[in-house]
Parts: sequence; structure tokens; C-alpha cells
Amino acid sequence: MNKLSTDDLADLLDILPPHIHKPLVEQKDINTLIEVVMDLGRPPSARFLEEEVDLSSREVIQEDIDYVTNRIGTFGDDNRAGIERTLHRISAIRNRAGKIVGLTCRVGRAVFGTIKVIEDLVQSGKSVLLLGRPGVGKTTMLREVARVLSDCAGKRVVVVDTSNEIAGDGDIPHPAIGRARRMQVVTPTMQHAVMIEAVENHMPEVIVIDEIGTELETIAARTIAERGVQLVGTAHGNTLQNLMLNPTLADLIGGIQAVTLSDEEAKRRGTQKTILERKAPPTFNIIVEIQDRNLVAVHSDVTVAVDGLLLGQEIPHEIRSLDEDGEVKIERITPAKTSRKGSIKPLPEPAQIHGVVDMYLFGVNRERLEATAHELHIPINIVSNLNQADILVTSKSYYQRKPQKIRDAEAANLPIYVLRKHSSSQFRQFLLTLDKKNRLSESTELPITEVAIREAEEAVSRLKNGEETIELSPRSAYIRRLQHLIAERNQYPSHSVGSEPLRRVRITREANH
Repeated sequence: MNKLSTDDLADLLDILPPHIHKPLVEQKDINTLIEVVMDLGRPPSARFLEEEVDLSSREVIQEDIDYVTNRIGTFGDDNRAGIERTLHRISAIRNRAGKIVGLTCRVGRAVFGTIKVIEDLVQSGKSVLLLGRPGVGKTTMLREVARVLSDCAGKRVVVVDTSNEIAGDGDIPHPAIGRARRMQVVTPTMQHAVMIEAVENHMPEVIVIDEIGTELETIAARTIAERGVQLVGTAHGNTLQNLMLNPTLADLIGGIQAVTLSDEEAKRRGTQKTILERKAPPTFNIIVEIQDRNLVAVHSDVTVAVDGLLLGQEIPHEIRSLDEDGEVKIERITPAKTSRKGSIKPLPEPAQIHGVVDMYLFGVNRERLEATAHELHIPINIVSNLNQADILVTSKSYYQRKPQKIRDAEAANLPIYVLRKHSSSQFRQFLLTLDKKNRLSESTELPITEVAIREAEEAVSRLKNGEETIELSPRSAYIRRLQHLIAERNQYPSHSVGSEPLRRVRITREANH
């Protein structure tokens, strides 16, 4: 589907020095221009959708920098400026004395039709959080959300516009936000205050906010949601799991806390004594992971999704896309049901495994498995020959089709482990199970997660007995997060120190340590 786009490109080109402007307009793909880069002492360059080109052999001089800065708005505390009534953004690089020595002139485009794939969610009245990598189009979608909800749904919409990213520079907002009202933010550190001011002073039905990134902003978002105002915003992170592991932003999805169960309850649940649980209802009801401009993953019930992930379960979600005719296609992904007895072969008994396991992968993503093993500090060795393997690891779909490799492994009595899904939780469960069995039945060692949790709990006890500072063993980011939660639950300050792979948690008695 062709989306209607407007970019006011001529306004951006007019602020460039003539020797940069002329070769730029001669480029055949000028309409795909993303940004122009001007760094002192280097040739100017332009980045397009498919390539990057030098615009001149002449190096940028101070007069070129001044030529641009004299034709644009004032730079804010975030070193960003704009061109009045456009969406273009000019970002400055300064030297130690504060003098501008580089500029990034980025094209701002209003693209209409970008939210068709999630328009029903936005119009549901529920709060929606957009996630995705930089440049994937989160802000463009927010701009369209403001227009659709204000013009088409007739709602009172207020855009909290930090750095004029959503509605452009100047006192008059860009037409791309429709009838939505825009509140500008003087400095990024005041974004949370303007969010609250918008609700208290202007009675909006919807608040649109870009880049929620601080603790104060997450608190403001929760306050707004609790007043019954719909929130549509973006946050740093690509996936729901990213938010869960981010101490600052986790409150957007309810917050995560470590809870210690009684021996009886832990046994009943079949879990460790210390588990993670959601602290409160989520601020946002729906999470949209933008994977591409026409492809998103949707978690339509954040409460269910977070609780499921904390239990290590696969969670239901939707994959939405636009086909060639511009129609929305929705694929609902539901967790696989527990396989019948005998359909998945167990790991070999402990006596059959000694040291690092040689595994042969068939239909399993090697990079993701190795990354998960590295995170858990579990050594694995992936072999390329089935005859060298101690175990074959495959997926459910491959195992059910019984290709020749599977039949060869069964004929050789090679142990087979079948993963139901290619999910992080499945890889984690498989590796932890493998690690536990690899310790042999007479070993009393625990899985590394349990060891790390007990280490943090022991450190807390030592602090209560008078020690001032304790550094824990180096751990992965995921496990460090668990240790931080245990320290937080006991009201002790903690932070990570050192560089990977030796990065570790330090817990102190006082905040000034």
C-alpha cells in the first residue's frame, strides 16, 4: 500500500550552504534522503535509504556551520533545533567550549496511514506503548495517532512534545497532528512535569508522549493512567522483555519484585523459594513491538503477558502486517499445548553426560542458543557431525516430520531433546535442565540462577550484621537484575560495577557508598 507522505524537503535544503545544496538536489533519489551530516574538517555527506554519499570534496568550515545555524531555530538543552512549521530536526555536536563543530540535519516526514495496522487498538481507549529500534518509525506513528484520534475520533488530544519531535518547530504545530493540541517542553528534564500539567490544566482524553525514559516520567505516566486518561507513547527498548529487565521502565508494565515463598508453597508451585512477581497493575494495557514499518507484534493484555513471562511460559500474542492490498493480516500465536507422553524425548540420564555436552542442532537457531548459554554461563559445544554428538536438539515441527537426521539419531540411540518453540524461555529451560543433569546425581550444586539468588540473600544478611559493602560474583545482566531486586526488597542500595564479562553487583549499607 502506498502511504501519503509530506516532508517539506525544500525547507531543509534551503538552509544548506550553496556548495552542499547544489549536488544534493542533483541526486536521483533525493526523495529518500534521511539526513545530511556536516562535521568540521570533513567533507559533507548525505545518507539515503539505500546508500551514503559525499556531497563535496571540500571540507566543512566554520562558515558552513554558521550558515545553517543562522537560518534555523534556537538550540535547546538537548542540542536540537528545527525549522519553523516543519518536522525537520537539526542536532548539534559541540566542543568542550560549547562551540558547534558538527551538525546532523535530519529530514522529518509526516506519513499518513502508518497506524492502520494498529488503528483498532489505538481507538479502543486503552493505553498503548510502542516499542522498537531507533529509526523504525515510532515517532511517525505517534504523530499519526494524534491526528486520527483528534480528527477522526473527535477526542481531546494533547501532545507533550519534547524537542518538538512530534509536531515540529515553532509556535504553530505541524498539520500532521490534526486538531490535537501541543504542549512544548522547555528542557527534556521537565517532560514529566509537563505531562502532569497537561492533565491538570487542559482536561485531555488522550495524552501522546514520545520517549518515556526516566523514573519520574514512568511515575507521571502511572499518575495519568490512574486518572482515566488514555496514554499513547513510546519507550526505549525493542521488546516487552527489554522493559521487564529495565529497572527504570519496568513500572510501565507493573514493576517486578522478588518474593520469597515458604518451603511448602515453593514445593506446591514447583519453583525456587525466591521468585519474581509483578508488583502492580501495568500502566499500559497494550504493548506493540514494531518490527518493521508494516509488521508488528502485539501483546493485547500486558498483565497476562508479564505474568506468563515471569513464570517462564510462552505467552499468546498477535503478529500483524499489511499485505500488498493494504489489508491488515492478523496471525494469533497461542502457546503450544503440553505434548502427549512420549512425543518429546527426555534428556539423557546424568550418568550418560560428563563435562561439556557435544550437541548437534537440527532446525534450531544456533546464535540464539549460544547467546542464552553465554548469558547463563553454561558451557556448550555445538558439533557439525551427528556422529560426534552426545545429544541431538531439534524443534517440535522438525521432530514430528521425522526427516532423515532424526531417524539416524534414533537408529543410533542418540538422546533427542525437542524444543516446543524457538523462544528465549524454552532455550533457558533446556539449558538449565541440561546444566542440572550435567552436575551428576551425587552433586549437590544448584542451577546458577538459584546460586546467584542465594548469594545475594547471604550478602543482605551480612550487611544486616554490620558489613558495609559486598561485591557479588560476576553474572549476566538477567541474573544481576534478580540480585538488584533482592537488594531493593531489603532496602539496600545496589549498582553494577566492572565491565563484561566480569560485571557484577555491589550492595552497600548506605546510598553514598
